[in-house]
Amino acid sequence: MSGPVEIVLVIAVIGYVLVRRLLGEPAEAKRLLVLPAILVVVGITDLAKEVHSPAVWAFTVASGLLSVAIGVARGASIRVFQRDGIAFLRYTAVTVVLLVATVVAKFGANVLFGLVDRQAAGAVPGNSLMLTLGLSLLAEGVIVLAKAVRGEGRIIWQRGRNGAGHRTAPWLDDLQRRYSGRDAR
Repeated sequence: MSGPVEIVLVIAVIGYVLVRRLLGEPAEAKRLLVLPAILVVVGITDLAKEVHSPAVWAFTVASGLLSVAIGVARGASIRVFQRDGIAFLRYTAVTVVLLVATVVAKFGANVLFGLVDRQAAGAVPGNSLMLTLGLSLLAEGVIVLAKAVRGEGRIIWQRGRNGAGHRTAPWLDDLQRRYSGRDAR
C-alpha cells in the first residue's frame, strides 16, 4: 500500500473510532477485535512483501510492542458501563491523550530509527503504520472486553441493523457467565 493512501486510511480509521467512542457506543466485540485484526494482517502482508532487513524487522517488533503497551493503557482508561442491559464503552480524556501518544510514539520511533540506521529506516516509512495501529487497537479491544466481561451489561457481537436485534455470541455469553458470576441472557 502506498504511503499517502495508507496515511489517509489510518487518519480515517482513527477519526471514525475516536468520534464513535467519545460519544459512547455498545461494546461490540466484532468492532473491538475484527477491524484491528484486519489492520494487523494488512500491515504484516505489506511488510512481508517489502521488508527484508533484520534491522527493520527488529525495529518493527519493538515499535509493535510499544504500540501494544500503549493500547493496553488506553484500554484500561476506557469507561465501560451498562445502558439498557448492554455493555457500553466511552473514551475518556486520558484515552484521547494516549491515542495521540500512540501516533506520536510511532512517528518518533521512525525518526529515531532514521538517526540510528538511515538506510534501513528507508525501508520502514509507513509500511509498519497499519501493523502498529492494528496491534494497538487490538490490545485496547482485548482490555475493554476483559473489563466488560466482568461488568453488568451484556456484550454483543454485532449491533442490530434496521430494527433487528443485536447479535450475540455464545462464547461471549459463556465468558460473562464464568467471570461475572451471573447469567448472561
